[in-house]
Amino acid sequence: MKGRCVHNEMCEGGQALNKINGAISLTCNEGVLSQIPYGTTEIVLVRHGETNWNAAGRIQGQLESELNEVGQKQAVAIAERLAKELKPTIVYSSDLKRARDTADLIAKKCFCPEVIVVPELKERHVGSIQGLFWNEGKEKEPEAYDAFFSPQNDLEIAGGGESFNQLCDRSFAALEKIASKHNGERVIVVTHGGVLRAIYMRITEESSCGKLLNASVNVVHVSDKKWEVKSWSDVAHLSDVGFLERGFNGDSIHLSK
Repeated sequence: MKGRCVHNEMCEGGQALNKINGAISLTCNEGVLSQIPYGTTEIVLVRHGETNWNAAGRIQGQLESELNEVGQKQAVAIAERLAKELKPTIVYSSDLKRARDTADLIAKKCFCPEVIVVPELKERHVGSIQGLFWNEGKEKEPEAYDAFFSPQNDLEIAGGGESFNQLCDRSFAALEKIASKHNGERVIVVTHGGVLRAIYMRITEESSCGKLLNASVNVVHVSDKKWEVKSWSDVAHLSDVGFLERGFNGDSIHLSK
């Protein structure tokens, strides 16, 4: 299940690769599809809007944190963008409130009657560093902090946290189930930075994902069980709203900026 590498200046099919302060941003010159080809499912993966804890530099994991004022504006901006594109069949969301609130706005703008909550799309449980500030995690919970950034993907995080493999397996299984239900359709999935990182790395088999920005658009296609990244970390719709440039970056241990 190997996806195409997207780390080129120009990819096959006219896709241009950009970088925004370290964030991989892949955009398609061909524009948004007016119709999804038969046998293909288009999944629009959305990271939730900015939260109070995102802005403060606190580690959320599976703990709750509300969208802040900027995050609410981001959710409106992404909803307005998606409402102008091909209508989705349905909107799915993680069960964490920051994702559900973002998804609710998208569903309303896109005239989707409901949001289907999928608990398996929730953020990674990061054990005893949940609730800490990034710049204090190393000192207060060194074992859990080091496990989070460890290249050993089967290493569980101290304090009840998940390994990277566990995160990949449960989130990708949920996405595969969604894809199987929507042949020839476009669906929207609102989730989290850690989940998006896991999905990107599972599809591309790359060892890094770069930054994942709040309220970014990330598009994948599934056809005959083959997965392909079509665009990634697209925040063109946030030009008037703004976003945290540090984003989510599980690839780097330097997150206190």
